[in-house]
Amino acid sequence: MLTDRYADSLNQRKEIEFNNISKEILPWLENLAFEHNCKIERKEWKSKYNSYVIYDYEPFCSDGFEISLVISSNSKEHLEFLKYLYENKLSTIEYLNNCVIS
Repeated sequence: MLTDRYADSLNQRKEIEFNNISKEILPWLENLAFEHNCKIERKEWKSKYNSYVIYDYEPFCSDGFEISLVISSNSKEHLEFLKYLYENKLSTIEYLNNCVIS
């Protein structure tokens, strides 16, 4: 699930939120953000079972947690490109998993 927050002000940074990121894809997404001059505003591990349990660091046992990442940039186009690459990566992984199962 992605959440876009764009502002009309010229000086305000635009943000996009990636929810429920796979632990294996997280380093790739962080590197991609840095390559495109984006800033990681917030990285959180939210418990799937208790809505009040939120960590800003990776817990010792990260099973049962959803990873959320908020990325900001001065350019809306950079964020849209990150969103495009992320969605394509997920669809490619899903396609390859279906090929292995078949």
